[in-house]
This record gives sequence, C-alpha cells and structure tokens, in this order.
Amino acid sequence: MNVFDILGPVMIGPSSSHTAGAARIGKTAALLLGEPVVKADILFHGSFAKTFKGHGSDKAIVGGILKYDPWDPGIRTSLETAGKLGIVIDIHTGIIENAHPNTALVTLTGADGKILSVQGSSIGGGNIEITRINDMEVYFTGQKTTLIVMHQDVPGIIANVTNLVAAGYANICSFRLNRQEKGGIAIMIIETDSDIDPSLVSQIRELSYVYNTILLKLG
Repeated sequence: MNVFDILGPVMIGPSSSHTAGAARIGKTAALLLGEPVVKADILFHGSFAKTFKGHGSDKAIVGGILKYDPWDPGIRTSLETAGKLGIVIDIHTGIIENAHPNTALVTLTGADGKILSVQGSSIGGGNIEITRINDMEVYFTGQKTTLIVMHQDVPGIIANVTNLVAAGYANICSFRLNRQEKGGIAIMIIETDSDIDPSLVSQIRELSYVYNTILLKLG
C-alpha cells in the first residue's frame, strides 16, 4: 500500500470509488471511441446503481466522457455542459452478471456513427479495471502507459507492432491479446514502463490489418 492508496487521489467529489473511478471509466471510453461523442448510454450496476446520484457518479462519468480529469472542476457541471454540446445522455441502472459492485457499462456513439461499449469497474482509491470492449473480454487498468491496438488476427501482426514499440525504445512490461475467433477482430493490450512517443501511434495505425490504435495515459 502506498500513500496514494491511503489518502486517495486528487479529485472532485466525495468518493474515490464513486467519483474519481467513475470519471476515469468515462474518460477511457471516450479515448477509445476516438471521435466526438454525440450520445452516451450509461448503465450503473451494484453500488454505483444505488448511490450514483448522491455520490455524483453521474456527473463524474459524464465529465470523464468529456475528457475531464477527476480533479477538474468542470465535473460539477458536466451534465449541463454535455447538454449544451448537444450530447444525448441516457443514465439507467441494471444488473451486469458476475461484475464488480462498482461497475458501469458505457456505450458511446460518435459523430461519424461509430459505436463503442466499454465495461469498467472502480476498485478503490480512484483505480479502475476495464474488463470488456464491445463483446470482447479485456483487462487493463490505465495505471501504466498503455497501447491498445485493434486489428485483424493475422500471422505476423503481433511482431510488426512489438517491433515498432521496441524501435521506439519502449520496454513492454505486460502484453495481452484478446480475440473472439481465429482470423477475426483482436485487441492487443501493451503496457510499457515508460512514456511512448505519440508518433509511434501513427506508425502502428499505418500497418496493414490495424484498424485503430490508442495511446492511453489516464490522469
């Protein structure tokens, strides 16, 4: 346990789990979408569902969708800001099977019609776990610099991506590959010990069979 775990994160709101964590889940979903949000469907599960109004989880997760950090004062008025921007917000509660008590399922629609669903859990101290993207099980926390590469599952694609990461002098400390079926859509989760030059993201995006690449560095 470190000082961050004891004192909690710098944040707006009364609860590191219900506000800081919620903001980070929302921000992660927005970064993964990669285009302006026009609609957000938010399903709160468990204790999120019971306390989201009192603890400001609704304001926090929408603030995250607006890409605010947990300490941004704009979180207090995020619902109003989203309305002014024309973003349709639909918040409801429900049950997500086998999910952590503080879990939200965020489904975003982008300005170009892209739809992305992200399931994330707030596990305490403002820390989060992302466990599903669309219908695919994944796992990452955002605590380290994280490359998320969406691609077609073909021979050689992992080597092509990791060779570029190595050429950029980034040391991989964790690697996960998730896929629904052989030859289908797959997601690489690459965590590194150091920062990654944003130009590396552009290089990876230009590779054949890569659909999108996101560099995730949460505040």
